[in-house]
Amino acid sequence: MYKLLKREGRARRGEFTTVHGTVQTPAFMNVATCGAIKGAVSSYDLVDIRCQVQLCNTYHLHVRPGDKLIRELGGLHRFTGWQGPILTDSGGFQVFSLAKLRKIKEEGVTFNCHIDGREIFMGPEESMTIQSNLGSTIAMAFDECVENPAEYKYALDSAERTVRWLKRCAEKMAELNAAPGTINPAQMLFGINQGSVYHDIRVENMKQIAKLDLDGYAIGGLAVGETAEEMYGVIEAVEPFMPADKPRYLMGVGTPANIIEGVSRGVDLFDCVMPSRNARHGHIFTRSGIININNKKYENDLLPLDEQCDCPACRKHSRAYIRHLLKSGEMLGMRLAVLHNLYFYNKLMEDIRESLDNGCFSEFKAKTLPLVSKRI
Repeated sequence: MYKLLKREGRARRGEFTTVHGTVQTPAFMNVATCGAIKGAVSSYDLVDIRCQVQLCNTYHLHVRPGDKLIRELGGLHRFTGWQGPILTDSGGFQVFSLAKLRKIKEEGVTFNCHIDGREIFMGPEESMTIQSNLGSTIAMAFDECVENPAEYKYALDSAERTVRWLKRCAEKMAELNAAPGTINPAQMLFGINQGSVYHDIRVENMKQIAKLDLDGYAIGGLAVGETAEEMYGVIEAVEPFMPADKPRYLMGVGTPANIIEGVSRGVDLFDCVMPSRNARHGHIFTRSGIININNKKYENDLLPLDEQCDCPACRKHSRAYIRHLLKSGEMLGMRLAVLHNLYFYNKLMEDIRESLDNGCFSEFKAKTLPLVSKRI
């Protein structure tokens, strides 16, 4: 259940209640693709860095260790140790981004596994079954994500197929939730808006999926080749047709600036692998801008990564030490950098929520955007 607490322009401050806890929105969901954040960060660490939602991936967990095994072990919450809400991505994006050979039919998609090449079939029913076995809080509908730019006709056909698949997802979800022995009989379903960068396709698609009265709605198929301006344009076009009493999720986005801009356009939930991936390569987000800790000027720098940060890395370690660890290929360097970047994102969301609570989000946006986008 979503409760809208306050608005400033299109920006929304809310609470999203689930069977595994209440999420304060806007929120950033920390991406633990295979059940852990890359960089040796566990589900228990997520508590220390103020994470609210852990995101895991259906396709990757289906491939290994296998969703049936995870079901036997009690579901993702028991398997990973994370007790808060978990969102599972449907696997649709991975099917279209990782599979070199794939055949799309109305029934679903046949493709070769990116690990061992074995043939896999996945459609709406298969995706829902896997996610039910995982026992996540929120299951994402199985959709087709097209790469931008896409031909208009293909984008239209794909969006219409996605609606048909979504209806099948909803039917299968209802069946699975009612089945005896289901890990999470209160599992929620989010539908996904598609249509490339074509506003008319996007709007019509949103109108159709809104009629299904799902638990939440996502905007998918962005940050896959279009410009930031095109992405913002799609959000602005779709937002008026998204149910106001349901959470809104912008999938796979993005930079701190993207998130602030997304919030200002009415988005509640975000996820992206970028903060953890960049951290593993030494690219660090700070309140003063983005730094590359690999630069030689940090070799003897005893300051923390960010003087205004109280994350586990900044409380105890210097730039010089973390730089040394990364240069030496030590896993601890990646771990500390990832902890910092994810803490930065989660704290940014806290600051956004506070500004909305206090009615000063516009001032916060004007002050913060130039800083988080600056490279030092």
